[in-house]
Amino acid sequence: MNQQDTAVSEPVATQTISYTNPVLPGDYADPSVVRVGDDYWATATSSEWAPLFPILHSKNLVDWETVGHVFPDKLPDWAEAHFWAPEIAHENGRYYIYYTAKKKGGNLCVGVASSASATGPYVDHGPLVCQEVGSIDGYEIRDKNGDLYLVWKEDGNSRGLPTPIWGQRMNEERTALTGEMFEMFRNDPGTWEGGLVEGPAIVRRGDYFYNFYAGDKCCGRECTYGVGVARATSIKGPWEKYDQNPIMKQNEEWKCPGHGTVVSDPSGRDYFLYHAYNTDSFVYAGRQGLLDEIKWGEDGWPYFENNSPAITAQIPAPGGATASGAEDLDISEEFNDGNLSDTWQWPVEQKPAYTFNEGLLVLEASPDNIGTVLGKRTIDEDYTATTAIRKSALHGGIMAGLTAIGDTDNAVGIALSDEQIVLWAMKGGSLSTIARAAAPAGEEMVQLRLTTEEGDQMQFAWSADGTTWHPLNEGEAVDAFYLPPWDRGVRVGLTAKGPENATAVFDWFRVDN
Repeated sequence: MNQQDTAVSEPVATQTISYTNPVLPGDYADPSVVRVGDDYWATATSSEWAPLFPILHSKNLVDWETVGHVFPDKLPDWAEAHFWAPEIAHENGRYYIYYTAKKKGGNLCVGVASSASATGPYVDHGPLVCQEVGSIDGYEIRDKNGDLYLVWKEDGNSRGLPTPIWGQRMNEERTALTGEMFEMFRNDPGTWEGGLVEGPAIVRRGDYFYNFYAGDKCCGRECTYGVGVARATSIKGPWEKYDQNPIMKQNEEWKCPGHGTVVSDPSGRDYFLYHAYNTDSFVYAGRQGLLDEIKWGEDGWPYFENNSPAITAQIPAPGGATASGAEDLDISEEFNDGNLSDTWQWPVEQKPAYTFNEGLLVLEASPDNIGTVLGKRTIDEDYTATTAIRKSALHGGIMAGLTAIGDTDNAVGIALSDEQIVLWAMKGGSLSTIARAAAPAGEEMVQLRLTTEEGDQMQFAWSADGTTWHPLNEGEAVDAFYLPPWDRGVRVGLTAKGPENATAVFDWFRVDN
């Protein structure tokens, strides 16, 4: 389970390694982590991007690899949108994912899925709680008697109301709540908590349960998030909020930290995996996954070094393991393996159809919005994305190429269409053309390039040989300030807009950060 009694951990011999935040670069909001033996398993918010809820694996809390998804092929039958805040738990050989989603025709609910393996397949058990104003951020915990509870937030802030954190008994199958719900605590207006408290993560240490929670505005350019903690000797309270809250605030490198979970390593140290915005890449890269050690004061309360996210830190590496820090930040997809890597994403409402043909990606078009989408998380404010597209394979009015994507109504891209190279933008669902150029005659393949600075200043160019590049917007950057929605970062990837059954053929896709 997520519950961990840190008082009984036994230190083991370790060596220390260094790492630099983020440990999950890119849009990995609301991360959750659990340790099972020598393995760490994590997941994070998907929002409106499928496949839903990545499953990530690590041996040292620093180096992470995406190894699957909770819902890799389709959405849960009962849900339609807003796939937020998954919480991973483990007990008696079974993994549980509590997640938030919008019920079809209804409001936000907390649902649960389970599997005998961290990587799935997961069986969905449907929603556990759906309050009138919405229920989000589910978390499981056992009390001192061993009874199982679900803890969650009532989403009152969506209607200008308070945001109680509730608890209620749950059956052992995790399929239904039982007994009476009870309030743990709620936001205190006029304090740092502002309009909400959310993202509860509870651990037991000695006689106390500690509830790590987030307060105030989570997301977007006006975010004010921080981390607080409350404690009680019983799950039902009374809960005492720490008078030194918030225990984590922003610094010069990271802003709006919050919504994470606690995990203990084999040496007995406690860590917090949570999200924050980088002050440079900010909303464009989204809320990235950070790791910090939790320290415990003589007064029994937890704290973080410098009361803010670490820029660099050290962590024990049991068994002589090493950490390379963040994964290779550059992307190279050559399409030679006959499958897509697990880090590709697409809009939840439109699963793409594609095939592979001798090292080429054949992507079926769609007439909707910006067309069929295959995207990757961006991780920096400055990057260059390139792709190679087969000109001779485009027919019948299809427009296909390289795109920076906020969502399906907001994007900007460079594409091949009807023997022309087109620089286009969609804003609020309205499509416009910024520039056009004739495609090179007699060329089988054309390369397209997007260069981004400061997250939203974008230059587009094309090349017939990968050496000589022809700018399409003549040196004046396209302003993509409008791209990221309030709860997501920008994706960059491939799109194909056109009649159904029409296809675009891509040779490769690369991103240099």
